[in-house]
Amino acid sequence: MLRITQKASGITIKSLARNISCTAKVCIDQRWREEKGLPANPNEFGPLTNLPDYTFLDGRPTPMGSNQKKRLLKQQAMAAKIVTLNKELDMAKQRYQKLQQQEQEQRQKIMQAKLKPKGKLLLDNLKK
Repeated sequence: MLRITQKASGITIKSLARNISCTAKVCIDQRWREEKGLPANPNEFGPLTNLPDYTFLDGRPTPMGSNQKKRLLKQQAMAAKIVTLNKELDMAKQRYQKLQQQEQEQRQKIMQAKLKPKGKLLLDNLKK
């Protein structure tokens, strides 16, 4: 359920989960960016933020920008955390499979212990 109200400063969209307030231009721009698969903030990623402002003609490496080092460290930390969580997930999957296999083996043991020959079949098996 959505309730849309219009104010002088823009449009306010209210839903049951959260309140969103933005001007009409910003909402349209955000929708357009989402439809094109672009990030919500154009300054987060792209050649203007990731590439250096200038290059040396003799081929020397360009020093990092003001926030480039901070962004690089943040991305490295995020990548390390992803790798760690991925390893934990793989270990959890292996543990779950191992537990399922042990449970299946336990059921097999119980079933084999229950289904023993009795009476004449038991005597016939002992003679062999």
